[in-house]
Amino acid sequence: MNNHVGLINRFAACIYELLSLIALWLLCTAIFITLFGDTDTVLKRLCLQLFLWLTTGAYFIRCWVTTGQTLATQAWKIRLVNQRNQSLTVSQAVLRYWLTTFSLVGFGIGFLWAFVDKERMFLHDRILKTRLIKVSK
Repeated sequence: MNNHVGLINRFAACIYELLSLIALWLLCTAIFITLFGDTDTVLKRLCLQLFLWLTTGAYFIRCWVTTGQTLATQAWKIRLVNQRNQSLTVSQAVLRYWLTTFSLVGFGIGFLWAFVDKERMFLHDRILKTRLIKVSK
């Protein structure tokens, strides 16, 4: 069975993921502002950004470790696996989150890498030897 995930499905899942994250960020921002007030200082803005980054990381890491699927990848029937076709370990998931962060901060280069990669893998997956596969459920 071919379990390759094409570029269109990968990027469609990324768009869906972004919509889910916007909802999460709005909720977390509301909680932060309720607890600490407006982000009218540089320090408060930085704290909010760190809080959002950590919350996002907790979401992804938990999903990647427990099932290998986020809400978006469940909808697109995609699963993230390591070299043994298992969900990621905590250390693999944390490292993937860091590498994904650098991919995004670096003008999305880690995602654009998929256009030149022979297996259409994102750069962070190429480095970690993780991959996205189709699931039949």
